[in-house]
Amino acid sequence: MIGVRVVQKISSTRGFVKVAPHVVPALDRAVHRLTRGKVLLSAQMLPGVILTSTGARSGLPRRTPIACLPEDGGRSWLLIGSNFGRTDHPAWTHNLLAHPDVEINWKGADIPVHAQLLEGEERAAAWKTALAFWPPYATYQARVEREIRLFRIVRR
Repeated sequence: MIGVRVVQKISSTRGFVKVAPHVVPALDRAVHRLTRGKVLLSAQMLPGVILTSTGARSGLPRRTPIACLPEDGGRSWLLIGSNFGRTDHPAWTHNLLAHPDVEINWKGADIPVHAQLLEGEERAAAWKTALAFWPPYATYQARVEREIRLFRIVRR
């Protein structure tokens, strides 16, 4: 199996940033659906959830696989809107800002949660935690002018 450090190095490359946003979410959704929520392919390296949010403009349900940082024994999670270091915020962050009451699928269980955009000192502390967890986030931030959005989602 490929080591975490190798995956971190690969995920920091510009080539990965071009390909991954098109391939990783599609594979995650397919495997998650085929295994009835038991397996999230990208979670083999990073913990992940399937976020079901309401589209900010469309109002339609949107299912998005997202890497996460579990906190507090699974009572909350950090979601990092890195978008693989691309210039725009990921669509799911706009959805959370417009409709913060969402649902996640965590290890096969559907959990209603509330999302909060982190700012100020709370964001700074969460960002340190995120960088310790997955150092490539620093590379992603260095490539973009926008501040990467961080959300804490907590059980409702």
